Amino acid sequence: MMGLVEGDPEKRLLRVSPRKVYLTISAQAGPVIPALSFWCWHSGPSWDSGRSTLAAAPGDVPSPGRCAGVVDRSNSPESINQRTRSRAGFFGAAIASLLFSLSACQPAAPPSQQALPPLAVIAAPAEQRTIQAEAQFVGRVMAVERVELRARVEGFLKERRFQEGQTVARGDLLFVIEPDRYQANVEQRAADLQRAQAEVQNTDAQLARGLELLRQKNVAQARVDELKAAAASAHASLAQAQAALNNARLDLSYTQITAPIAGRIGLAAVSIGNLVGPTSGVLATIVSKDPIYVQFPITQRDLLNARREIKAKGGDPRQVQVQVRLPDGTLYEPLGQLDFVDVTTERATDSVTLRAIFPNPEGTLIDGQYVGVVVKSGIPESAVLIPRMALQVDQQGSYVLIVDADGRAQIRRVVTGQTQGREIVITQGLQAGELVIIEGAQVVRPGQAVRAQPPEALGTRAGA
Repeated sequence: MMGLVEGDPEKRLLRVSPRKVYLTISAQAGPVIPALSFWCWHSGPSWDSGRSTLAAAPGDVPSPGRCAGVVDRSNSPESINQRTRSRAGFFGAAIASLLFSLSACQPAAPPSQQALPPLAVIAAPAEQRTIQAEAQFVGRVMAVERVELRARVEGFLKERRFQEGQTVARGDLLFVIEPDRYQANVEQRAADLQRAQAEVQNTDAQLARGLELLRQKNVAQARVDELKAAAASAHASLAQAQAALNNARLDLSYTQITAPIAGRIGLAAVSIGNLVGPTSGVLATIVSKDPIYVQFPITQRDLLNARREIKAKGGDPRQVQVQVRLPDGTLYEPLGQLDFVDVTTERATDSVTLRAIFPNPEGTLIDGQYVGVVVKSGIPESAVLIPRMALQVDQQGSYVLIVDADGRAQIRRVVTGQTQGREIVITQGLQAGELVIIEGAQVVRPGQAVRAQPPEALGTRAGA
């Protein structure tokens, strides 16, 4: 709808639409620009032309549905000059007032997008538990007894009388080397012994007769001395023959290789039919399995600190408990006891070797394997523990993400202590019972709304 103000050569046009108002000023022949003031309104269905000048008295307030405006129609020189001097100011004020009025009539901005739903995370409460101070090391399992079987005589391997990996008892026959040559040597040495025995009998008898003749003064003393020497030589030959026979029998016994200890026997390095001897190397290895040793190094500094701490808490350094952590991360149930501290220090590392002994009835610990060693003080202490997977690290240090009372993730800087299996001790920064995010922390930001689920949900989700 439009309203037209007449009376000047230049046309001043007010155009009203249902929701917007426009002011158009036509091209003018002179520098006359009318002063215009304007109030915002919501236009009605028709133009209110109750007054010929479309002007409201000063102070009037436009009612809803009405348009009110003031057009200064004075054309006096003073008015013209005044309008000429201030045309820029009045024109700018009019445009600004119009734009402000139009902006108030604009439709409301569309509503903001709805917030995203809370992110599902796995969280568990920090637990207060009684633990024992511990230190962890890397150790090696060592058999209490370990024997490498070797051939002590040369010959072809005739038999192998065991299954590789089986448990053997002390004295069990394991290998047989062909004994024929050594048996023949035994028989030969036995014959030599019999000849030496006969020679001894003969020389002894001659010496006895010579002594009798010497008492009767029927033989010279020189002859008797010769008989004594012959008898002594025969006895020496007899002893030599006996030693040779014993040596032959010993060599013959070496053709049968038996187990010197009880334990498990390993792989056979030589198969039947091969020539073996003292230089052929190890034929097989036997290790005892129960009990068994675990040796581990510890620096002098750690050893001294551990002794001081245990004594300060009223404990006995000799009564510490030792546990083995298996390669799969589980703890070996039987506890061990320290039974040896080396008397020398390794110069290259300034470390001392400690040894603990463990029962090993099932043979779980195997000679030579690497294991973790957990040394506990035996003195109980109270501590806050969380899963190790919940711990995060950045340039500022260690931290965890917790779920606060409003269900939002918050960052907590923490100080960590010793590890307890798959958990870690928190010495500062966290209280027992606080909900710690253990899965999903990598995608959560501090202050973000989260929906905490118990760790059982992790297994359910994995099964799905």
